[in-house]
Amino acid sequence: KVRDSYAVGDDKLLIVASDRISAFDVILGDPIPKKGKILTALTDFWFKELDGIVPNHLTGIDPESVVAPEERDQVKGRAVVAKRLKPILIECVARGYLPEVLGKNNKQTVKLRVKIPAGLKQSEKLPEPIFKPAGKAEAGHHDENITYEEVVKQYGEDIASKIRDYTLALYKKAAEYAASKGIIIADTKFEFGLDDNGTVVLMDEILTPDSSRFWPADEYKVGQSEPSFDKQF
Repeated sequence: KVRDSYAVGDDKLLIVASDRISAFDVILGDPIPKKGKILTALTDFWFKELDGIVPNHLTGIDPESVVAPEERDQVKGRAVVAKRLKPILIECVARGYLPEVLGKNNKQTVKLRVKIPAGLKQSEKLPEPIFKPAGKAEAGHHDENITYEEVVKQYGEDIASKIRDYTLALYKKAAEYAASKGIIIADTKFEFGLDDNGTVVLMDEILTPDSSRFWPADEYKVGQSEPSFDKQF
């Protein structure tokens, strides 16, 4: 929806972040100038900050070196040369706060497909962050929440446990850093792939307003719909 990918040989991809904006899987008519550069800078920052938890898709190759001279301006500051991976078709969401009110019949618990302690209020911090996987849907359809057990059925216990543990470790470290800057990361999503050796690798963009819900800590109150820095305005 918002990025363009090009093959670089057989084992790498040039991924260019455009200025397009999508909301609820619909591309909106007006692009936002420099949005792609900001998303790329944010992702680059977080890859460095979270280095050491899980291998990632970065190759270190300068995107300007793989395009024709007249195309360099099109990729400068908004592209990455990444390893080509086999995507794991699971959106790995880490949720640290409850975004919606739990009804008496726990409809939201059913929707999230995970167990959540009773009595929590809207926007309240969860006792521990939870892993909430979703199966990636085909274009035009919404991803559907699934259980951890369904991930195990699809990919096996080894891969399922790795993507769960990586997701929670990445979220916890990022949330701790953001908290030191006055920002709450309510939730975020990560995507993983497998390399030729079957190693789980973090891919895609990470911890951007396209993939996360950021709240200003100085305006945070339990029981309210929080002001948010994410892009679904």
